[in-house]
Amino acid sequence: MILLTELQYFAPIISYKNSINNKYIKLEQYERWQKMSFRNRCIIAGANGLIDLSIPIEGSRNTAAFIRDVKIDNVLKWQMIHWRGITSAYNRAPWFEFYADELLQFYETRYTYLWDWNLDLMYWVLKQLKVEVKVDFTDRYEKQITDEDIADYRNKILPKNSIRYAGECPVYSQVFEHRLGFHPNLSIIDLLFCEGNNAAGLLRS
Repeated sequence: MILLTELQYFAPIISYKNSINNKYIKLEQYERWQKMSFRNRCIIAGANGLIDLSIPIEGSRNTAAFIRDVKIDNVLKWQMIHWRGITSAYNRAPWFEFYADELLQFYETRYTYLWDWNLDLMYWVLKQLKVEVKVDFTDRYEKQITDEDIADYRNKILPKNSIRYAGECPVYSQVFEHRLGFHPNLSIIDLLFCEGNNAAGLLRS
């Protein structure tokens, strides 16, 4: 089965679980920009609760460009803000130091296109998980998918409904769980920083 999905910013755990279990994903690159999605945001858990990290987009997110042509608004120092948020949330996590140096390089590199940023991060995550997932790209946009070998997950996993997938996500020890309780289906980096080499096994379970 081929999993058709949008490219997300450090996607939620359920997105990576689906990708690993299908082993073949196709990324939609000819869709138009859509607001209120994980394309330019991810959710992590900090000391005071959930933190929504959002990448600013040129055109105030009203652009009608294809997703692969959407540009990041680098006037705002978003990379510095996001890295500080990540560091504050996870500097006590068991695996933070293991991943931090490599991850910091992304936040010190200026990206023009959101697509390039998300794609590089996705490949980095798959490398850390040590999993074999074939990645392909659409060559045109099809609103309705008729191919029975393709599972269309475009726009199904959104910030407003991500909690719906809680029961399908692994449970593990989080940094601030003793204060805030467990938060399911956060960004994949939450699982990586907390579980490291065990992350892929948890995603398969």
